[in-house]
Amino acid sequence: MTPDDARRLALDLTDVVEQPHHGFPSFRTGARGRIFATLPTDDILRVMLEPESIREAVAQWRWCREGWWGTTLSTVEVVLADADAAGVTELLDEAHARATAR
Repeated sequence: MTPDDARRLALDLTDVVEQPHHGFPSFRTGARGRIFATLPTDDILRVMLEPESIREAVAQWRWCREGWWGTTLSTVEVVLADADAAGVTELLDEAHARATAR
């Protein structure tokens, strides 16, 4: 996958906008514009999920790795060059639903 592929998948979800976040693209949803994914580099898509879902993704797909914010497991990092669209769509769907519900 490419960054444009990931961007397209994120923007295909309901009520999503792309906005800058610390100099790189973020994908937001809902009235409050909650971030559910970011593209910090051309190689990585970060998807915000619960720790259990992050661990499941890492166990299921070789192209996923844990993303830590200090001591908090906060994202699944998707290595785009190795990822498949179906799996990335599944992760984005879950993160989008999580952000919308909060």
